[in-house]
Amino acid sequence: MSHASQEGRAPSGALWLAAWVTVFALALPLAGDGAAAPAANAEPPIRIPSDVAWTKDTLAVISSGDAFHGLLLARRCSHCHGEDGFSAVGTFPNLAGLDRLSFWKQMQDFRSGKRTSALMQTIAEGLSQRDAADLAAYYALLPTASDPLEKRAFPQPMQDPSGATGAIRLIVFGDGQRGIPPCQSCHGPVSYIQGAPPLAAQNGSYLAEQLDHFSNGSRTNDINVRMRSIAMQLTAEEKTALSEYYGAGLGPGANSR
Repeated sequence: MSHASQEGRAPSGALWLAAWVTVFALALPLAGDGAAAPAANAEPPIRIPSDVAWTKDTLAVISSGDAFHGLLLARRCSHCHGEDGFSAVGTFPNLAGLDRLSFWKQMQDFRSGKRTSALMQTIAEGLSQRDAADLAAYYALLPTASDPLEKRAFPQPMQDPSGATGAIRLIVFGDGQRGIPPCQSCHGPVSYIQGAPPLAAQNGSYLAEQLDHFSNGSRTNDINVRMRSIAMQLTAEEKTALSEYYGAGLGPGANSR
């Protein structure tokens, strides 16, 4: 073989190296098709707190609820929430006197999974929107006056009465420095925000549990992140004081009916 022909041939090792580089270069775009790396400044997916929107049609469905049919449906609810809408277990919510919009919204949030509860999600899935409106109409009519003949957890004495002063301050005035509005500006009696439940006849243990859920992010069905923003700023002592104050039947409007 001549010297010129030897110079025209690439060494075998160089050929192998070139082949591997070519295969690797072709493989890169193929691997990227299935699992593209996220951009460094990619925004997290937006989570919608609730599918409920207060449209004209929605309000019409809720306002047309049949309280008598709701009474029949409520027989399934009485095991946990009491015959007259007052639970015998402090961690279960009272439903008596709950406004229609608030009740209906929670049922839809359970049904869609926006509010999580293995038990309530199963129950809500079995209710049509009309059924939920009928139940809302029934519970909204129930009185919240005391009944010595019924076994109910509400009211419960405050375990620490010294917290009453702080609770009253937050309920009536809020805390402007932390951007916390008065509780009564949404939950009554000064004003009621659509979908915000009245708290005057609610069990304290249930309220304490929900404040914890809002503050740690395990409950996220509050539209505009209102309750999560408030609960995350409350101290443990303030959460306890507010829950116990309402749970003792001392909240504004507690004896309204």
